[in-house]
Amino acid sequence: MRILAPTGALGAGFDTAALDRGVAAGPHVIACDAGSTDSGPAALGSGTPKLSAQAVTRDLRLLLKARDTLQVPLIIGSCGTSGRDDGVDWVAGLARTIAAENNLHFKLGLIYSDQPAERLQHLYDEGRIRPLANAPVIERKLFERSHTVAMMGVEPLQELLRDGYDVILAGWASDTALFAALPHLNGADPGLTWHMAKTIECGAACAIPPDANGLLVTLRDDHFDVTTLADGSRLTPRSVAAHTLYENADPFHIAEPSGTLDTTHATYEAVDERTVRVRGSRYIEADGYTNKLEGAELVGYQTVIVGGVRDKVVIERLPELLPMAKKYFDAKILDVFDGRVDPDTIDINYRLYGTGTVLAGTEPTPLQPQELGVLITVTAPDQGTAHAISTFVARPRLLAPAHPRVRRPGLHPRLPLFAAGDGPRPALPLHPQPRRHRRHPHRTVPHHHRRGLTMATLLDYCSLVRSKNAGPFTLTFDFMCHDQHTYEALTNTGILNRALFAGLFNTSENEILVVNHPRALAVKVSLPRPSAQGAQHDSDCYAGQQYAPLMELQLPELP
Repeated sequence: MRILAPTGALGAGFDTAALDRGVAAGPHVIACDAGSTDSGPAALGSGTPKLSAQAVTRDLRLLLKARDTLQVPLIIGSCGTSGRDDGVDWVAGLARTIAAENNLHFKLGLIYSDQPAERLQHLYDEGRIRPLANAPVIERKLFERSHTVAMMGVEPLQELLRDGYDVILAGWASDTALFAALPHLNGADPGLTWHMAKTIECGAACAIPPDANGLLVTLRDDHFDVTTLADGSRLTPRSVAAHTLYENADPFHIAEPSGTLDTTHATYEAVDERTVRVRGSRYIEADGYTNKLEGAELVGYQTVIVGGVRDKVVIERLPELLPMAKKYFDAKILDVFDGRVDPDTIDINYRLYGTGTVLAGTEPTPLQPQELGVLITVTAPDQGTAHAISTFVARPRLLAPAHPRVRRPGLHPRLPLFAAGDGPRPALPLHPQPRRHRRHPHRTVPHHHRRGLTMATLLDYCSLVRSKNAGPFTLTFDFMCHDQHTYEALTNTGILNRALFAGLFNTSENEILVVNHPRALAVKVSLPRPSAQGAQHDSDCYAGQQYAPLMELQLPELP
């Protein structure tokens, strides 16, 4: 028996020449998976497919035409990414449209996998639902809050095959069941059947190089041959054997609803560069039949903010700043929404890329980054609230937003500025070694290192250093000194001059304005914005971190 797996996922796209090669081999069934949990629970919870209707229609049209040519069954499982009932109906609608447009005729069968909450609660009460390994504890009320599907094995598919259905669109299904159903129905060796199904479930993922194209299996009494279909790809015994590692905790024991595939004694032999022969797999029937339940519940709506931090003082102080930010935003939520939104229902999460976020605290040695990428997610009971809160979460200059956020009238409160020099002086003295700063290959930032002279930084002179937009096309800097003494000392150095900023920001000196403000004990510098605010390549929407290159500027020690 020949089984064709044209691609790893319906809508992922595949080479038509590879499909033609598979069709020419005369398969007895075409099967294809259309689902995934790789991208998380959103598809199951919302019913929104991961792949577009255009992409799915393209692949489905080619497969329906191939089925019509061969007059063999076409089986597609986990329709609509999540296998929800409405995902099955969505793909069925696409199939009917394709049939009408291409004069195709077939008997269409649909299998649904949604599980009513009442039924699940009844099973729970009978003790027939138990958690999977490493899964959270199940509570009875969870089923009322969740959209739950049950993963089917081969049996529902076989029922429709017996009844002569040409095209079978199934809900949530074991990937392997799609390919094992017809051979299993015809009495093929179960160990070889389930192993070959595992090998081709993801299309040519086990090929070299892996791709979205297909594989063809020829299943015999005592072995199966798996062949790659795309030009330029090959299979090796190692690549095929390694696929049992994929998405499995135990590569030798792979659970299915009716039992376990045991590949402990399987052998892999190269037939040629494109084909590998497999023997020796066995299947162990389970004592009882089980269906895996997968559910997703709505926990809120999110708005995402992406930005960055360049100020090393802010980076050092983040452990104390972020808890402060949480307290601040809790109070701000109560204020802005007049008590109508409970801060406990809002989650503001900071992920700091560059300090070990990916390893979540397991990094063996602490990182000391110069820059941090920041991903903030605001989760709220509804999307409008999430968007509204994001407008003031993104405002502080703790973050340099990478692009403008959604803005709503009335939700632009003034916030405290988390900038170099704000609040108490950092415990760590900052006396960097003199260095040359280059923003332009022909211009340098002057420094004031002198032999035998202790150097200072702007933090020694200023209580606040900040940058900001002055309209969408102008960038402005404020250097606010601690007191009259430090103000006079800073202005006497003359270091905050047009030549310095021209070198840093690659602009002409005569476009730069420097103003001393004795009453504010501040120096003000303004210049053309490097890019218009919110332009395609604008990396700092509020221009809130343009001051960062100045923080290691060397100044004479205060007299």
